[in-house]
Amino acid sequence: MNTTMKYTATALAAALGVTVLAGCGGSDDGASGTSKGSRTVTLVTHDSFNASDAVLKAFTEETGYTVKVLKSGDAGSALNQEILTKGSPRGDVFFGVDNTLLSRALDNGLFTPYEVEGIDRVAADVRLDAEKNRVTPVDTGDICVNYDKQYFADKKLDPPQTFDDLLKPEYKDLLVTENAATSSPGLGFLLGTVASHGEKGYESYWKKLKDNGVKVVDGWEQAYNEEFSGSAGGRKAGADRPLVVSYASSPPVEVLYAEPQPTEAPTGVAAGTCFRQIEFAGLLDGAKNEAGGKALLDFLIGKRFQEDMPLNMFVNPVVKDAELPELFTEFGATVDEPATVAPERIAENREQWVRSWSSIVVK
Repeated sequence: MNTTMKYTATALAAALGVTVLAGCGGSDDGASGTSKGSRTVTLVTHDSFNASDAVLKAFTEETGYTVKVLKSGDAGSALNQEILTKGSPRGDVFFGVDNTLLSRALDNGLFTPYEVEGIDRVAADVRLDAEKNRVTPVDTGDICVNYDKQYFADKKLDPPQTFDDLLKPEYKDLLVTENAATSSPGLGFLLGTVASHGEKGYESYWKKLKDNGVKVVDGWEQAYNEEFSGSAGGRKAGADRPLVVSYASSPPVEVLYAEPQPTEAPTGVAAGTCFRQIEFAGLLDGAKNEAGGKALLDFLIGKRFQEDMPLNMFVNPVVKDAELPELFTEFGATVDEPATVAPERIAENREQWVRSWSSIVVK
């Protein structure tokens, strides 16, 4: 996945497997949420999904529907499972497909169009399917290089700020990134280099980055918590890489889960290396509880859920009137000009870009 920003803090807080998160309100006409008239609505999602019990109970109180969460691995794995069960889905709503994989979901006809209530409150630049409303944007996050502040202070070295900075000799053997073929942040970082250096220049960029000692691991968990010296897990593991591909919201996590909480985040964000990730939700084609699914989609862009997300999934809300928590505004990085790639370009070139990247970096 994605994701859905999406790291250990979320995994620690989230339940495993299939969890009923909102247990009050309404009668359930079918325990699995599959019978007609059921008061259970099933949300299929990735392992990093998390929401507070109070907020999901509020959904039950408002609508009479109980939310059942079916977690299915990372975003890519979850999406693949829905493609395999197309037309006879495992749930009613799918959450977690992002702009790097959106075309796969849409091309496979996974979703029934539905224009959610309050869509006018969602920023226009994230409504990538505005004409057909097959999916609804729910959150954004920025995939960026993070740096270990203490390392660079000790070395009296300025941390890198741009993609080109990472090629400089003073940063040789310092960066660890995730495999673009197996990891959502790894793919996002690759797309960021395509956006910044063009389809003709990204291959040359990666050859230079490889020559400068970039290390590639399978996924975010290994990169951030085992290889990155700036994370709590990395420090415990004796990690020696002070640069890692992670998220702009990673610094608040390091503060939130530290004991005692520091007055300054131990990690920083190289704002010139960021790629904007957008996560979507959609009503699954063939959903057994279509009415409940529509109600849940409306709720996902409601202010209460939107303001609950930052400290549960460490992502940014998409509605204009949602407020960010102080921890986010104080310790998170604001990325004013993230790199982006149009969904149609991603759809046409993603597999080719990943194959080319693999032949250069991991051959």
